[in-house]
Amino acid sequence: MTLPATPAQTPSASAAGLWKPVLIRATVALLFGAVTIFWASPSVHVLAWAVGLYLLATAGAVWMSRALPVAVPAVMALGGIGALVTQSDAGVALSAMLALLVLGLLELVHGIRKRDSLARDWLVSGVISVGTAVLLPFFTSLGAHALLGVTGGGAIISGVLWILSGLTLRHDSKAASGGTAQASAPGASPEAVN
Repeated sequence: MTLPATPAQTPSASAAGLWKPVLIRATVALLFGAVTIFWASPSVHVLAWAVGLYLLATAGAVWMSRALPVAVPAVMALGGIGALVTQSDAGVALSAMLALLVLGLLELVHGIRKRDSLARDWLVSGVISVGTAVLLPFFTSLGAHALLGVTGGGAIISGVLWILSGLTLRHDSKAASGGTAQASAPGASPEAVN
């Protein structure tokens, strides 16, 4: 068995660098989802600020992961700015729809093309984002509460997915680094490693 030449090529190094942005993305989604659940009668301004900040924070987390092309967080950030600037139901719905559609489609492509530890998660997250984007135009006429409900519902589902993924990556990276540290320690007996 040939070991990778550098630590960056090992699966544990990849997972070690990826779990933090994945957990940040999950936290952002779950916090946004909580806001949408507990805000009983939001105004259009609450909608614009909540969705705008959610898209901007998600863009930051996606950018930190470095897993998707740079265009994805850029479009997400532009969607967030669009939601903040328009301050209308239709403007927020359109901004969020375009941002989530781009995110979802590229996550689907990434999940299909790559066979990494998150391939299935990219596929599921892509379906959730595309589904949320497709539903938003149908709820625009119902106002801020409905738009927050649709966007927040998608955020909660993806947040749960990403928190499970992030915790799994964290566990796997710690297990891999702990197992290799013991096995490579000079003078370590086989009984100590097992």
